[in-house]
Amino acid sequence: MPDADHDPFEERLADVLRDTGTTFGTDQQTLAARGEAHGRRLRSRRRAAAVVGGAAAVALVGLGGALLLPGGQGDGVRQRSAAAGPSARAGATAPKTTALETTAATVMSGDELVRTLETLLPKGRISNKDGGSTDHDSYASVVYDDGGGKAAVAVYLNRVQPGSQEARQTTQCPDKLFIVYDSCTSTKLSDGSALMLLKGYEYPNSRNGTKRWTADLVTPAGGHIGIQEWNSATEKDSPVSREQPPLDLPRLKALATAHELRAAADAMPLGDRPAEPDPGPLTPGGSISAVLSRLVPPGIKIVSKSGPHDDGFGYVVLDDGRGTSLVQVNVQLDTRGDVDDELFGPDAEVLSDGTKVVTRRQSGEKGISGIVLWSVDTIRPDGRRVVISAFNSGAQNTPATREKPALTMKQLKAIATDPRWHPQG
Repeated sequence: MPDADHDPFEERLADVLRDTGTTFGTDQQTLAARGEAHGRRLRSRRRAAAVVGGAAAVALVGLGGALLLPGGQGDGVRQRSAAAGPSARAGATAPKTTALETTAATVMSGDELVRTLETLLPKGRISNKDGGSTDHDSYASVVYDDGGGKAAVAVYLNRVQPGSQEARQTTQCPDKLFIVYDSCTSTKLSDGSALMLLKGYEYPNSRNGTKRWTADLVTPAGGHIGIQEWNSATEKDSPVSREQPPLDLPRLKALATAHELRAAADAMPLGDRPAEPDPGPLTPGGSISAVLSRLVPPGIKIVSKSGPHDDGFGYVVLDDGRGTSLVQVNVQLDTRGDVDDELFGPDAEVLSDGTKVVTRRQSGEKGISGIVLWSVDTIRPDGRRVVISAFNSGAQNTPATREKPALTMKQLKAIATDPRWHPQG
């Protein structure tokens, strides 16, 4: 990492998750808030989570801090030829290429990607170079100073199945209920590539002024280029060194669409990961938000809710006349052995049908004034897990709007254990 030792993957991932408010320590298990849609890409960006910050790290988080990490996280570096093509600085217009126009033989090594990033950045001083690769992805990070102050810049390359759910989610703007940002655009380019540009912050409540601007490009061939930049020398634990990150949105776009990076990403192997079509609802009653909406007690207004493609996660924002309250539900299938012993210990309540229930009251995201979080975690004998959590605010990253969540713990328990979450219900 720029200006920092390279931490082990698991430690860095845990830090990212904790700082984004999406998980808690094992003594404070609760719902993993997966509202940052493009954060779900951890399955393909597992290597980048240790390098390019929090946006990649929300995805396969088990509820209550149990991390469901994909396998095969080797650190081996494979030296191969770099993608050929004319060099283009980030301030210039990127050359037009087709999705299949690639000249790299296989995965670009970390060292090669560092050198490529150096050639693509506008003129400036570059230090603290770092890079690496696995069989299916590569990353590079540098500290860049254009004269306005040091800034961390990182690039991540991999390839996803074209047309898959993963490919679509990679360029979707995140939900503002969960992540604070100033602007986000998701557009389709003339060659069919999808591009997301986001001006956000390192922390979900924008505390300490550290900004993180990102670009994510997915080509028609599935090549994925992820760019992140900060207004500090590291993404965390460094003072803000400039007002804004160094690359404005046009230059950030130019870097993400650079021929060299597109060619390298398109040439990467897909590996043996199958395509991931939209799995559809995990509950017999439709999407998570649809089922949750039907279970809200009478007399409480539903202000807003998540869409139908919730990938096992959904939410509603309620208002009982005393202020808004965010309620989230996550459904997981066949989690036996993954989290049962860790999260449902001897003190868990056991219902007549064998369902285990744990309730928790705790503070919410650090730095958010007065926010609290109540949760009910349940697991059935067949391994189906339903977790519900409620905040005393309309979002998890905004100050409290009321003393307690809109739903009582008894109501939360009734919703979490309702048979409508289960196929036989």
